[in-house]
Amino acid sequence: MQSLVFLCARRLLGHRPRARRALPFLPSELYPVLFQAAFLDGRALALQDLVTAWPFPLLSFQCLLGHCGHPQHRGHRAPPGDKPDKLCVQAVISAVVAHLRQALEESHPPTGDRQCHLRVLDMTGLQDDTTDRGPDGMSLWSGTVALAKACLEVAKHQTELQKRASKRRKGPSGTSSVSQTVSVEIIADLFVNSTSSGVLRDALQATGSPMRLRCRDFHAEELSVAGIVALLECLEPGGVRRVDLRFNNLGLAGLCAVVPQLSRFPDLLSLKLPYSNVDVRRHAAGADASFRRLSTHLGKLQALRELNLGSSRLSGKLRQLLRNLEAPLESLELAFCYLLPGDLAFLSQSLHAPALKKLDLSGHHFTESLLQPLCSLLENSSSLIHLDLMECQLTDSRLETLLPSLCRCSRLRCLGLFGNPLSTPGLKTLLRQTSVLQDLCLVVYPYPVDCYSRETPRPPSASSGIFEDTLDEERFTAVSAELCQMLVSSGRDNAMWTASLCRQGTLDYFAL
Repeated sequence: MQSLVFLCARRLLGHRPRARRALPFLPSELYPVLFQAAFLDGRALALQDLVTAWPFPLLSFQCLLGHCGHPQHRGHRAPPGDKPDKLCVQAVISAVVAHLRQALEESHPPTGDRQCHLRVLDMTGLQDDTTDRGPDGMSLWSGTVALAKACLEVAKHQTELQKRASKRRKGPSGTSSVSQTVSVEIIADLFVNSTSSGVLRDALQATGSPMRLRCRDFHAEELSVAGIVALLECLEPGGVRRVDLRFNNLGLAGLCAVVPQLSRFPDLLSLKLPYSNVDVRRHAAGADASFRRLSTHLGKLQALRELNLGSSRLSGKLRQLLRNLEAPLESLELAFCYLLPGDLAFLSQSLHAPALKKLDLSGHHFTESLLQPLCSLLENSSSLIHLDLMECQLTDSRLETLLPSLCRCSRLRCLGLFGNPLSTPGLKTLLRQTSVLQDLCLVVYPYPVDCYSRETPRPPSASSGIFEDTLDEERFTAVSAELCQMLVSSGRDNAMWTASLCRQGTLDYFAL
């Protein structure tokens, strides 16, 4: 329910001239709720007015648009599916640029209207680069480019003013006192690819600019090894908690060049390196030495708690890769890594097993030889919250073998089984036996094999979606309804069982 204060803020912002005149006389405590109302109603000009007169040193999008604000102003966040409006985000960035440009040009701070006290703009957690973003939403990539260009604009304006001031011989350094003291630090999650790496690198290297860009989560796609290393060297070490490098075709040699650069980030908790094109079958000279070197540098990441090596062929190398990690991992993603029984046996007896909260072993063919060490791993992973076993060739009989071990994961909340050849009876058995898992609230199950019209049905893969045209929709709808009824009858009507990958919403490590 919206508070009376929030409703009044909306009414005031509905008439911009009146709101602008009122801002200098409003108490500071009202600015957060005014920001919320302006952002959620898409009032870009009102946001500019608010930011240029912001009375606090910190403006955090996540706090103001989440549930972190003043208690009486909570509950006004956008619906979970909404994405940040690009005009609103751009308005806030533009307001910061305007504030800094004005501060650079003035020799003394303003004394009339309320002056801006903003020193830190925290934009983390806002941009979302998912596929269901609307046309008016701002992606992580476009937000990164907008911030980089803003930093360069302020830096360029500062340089021009310094040149002019130097010619007029004003002051010993040619700059005003305000230009030396007023600055705003922007904390953001950054996403970069080959088309934006240049502008981001230039912005990060503009160290003397009053608008400084700092990174929390760094995402890079389709960059060369040299390009990645150059950007990592530009990031300030403190505060970087995640590095996500995907589709970069690094290979083992590239990883050995990139990973050593990460030891300068003391707060690095998450390292994602999927699709790195590592394949142990390539017996290149020095490959074993490269694996040892990579393992050594992984061991130097003392804060590391999440590791994603998905889609790299690591058969028989898991022990070698993880043996130098001194602290246990809490999230480990090894989808389509062609692991051997010995790899899972090592993992089940390692220091990581009891600490794991998220585990992804999708894409492995769990025959008897691989199923037994998986059972041992699950029995030793009592902290597991999220488990993905998609496209693992799990039949009804193999799932039945796995269920006793799975049911020992008492904290399990999310289970992904899409793409496995399970039947309707197999799914019903799964539903009944997992009733002991009180926290299990999301199960992504496959289309049952008996819901296909083919003589020898084969379920669609998560990647290709083929064979969906053979699905008997009427039969599947009936099965889905029956599963829902079973959930209601067992008192678990709050749980979601779905065959839709779009509704899975992969649980992020930082949300565990």
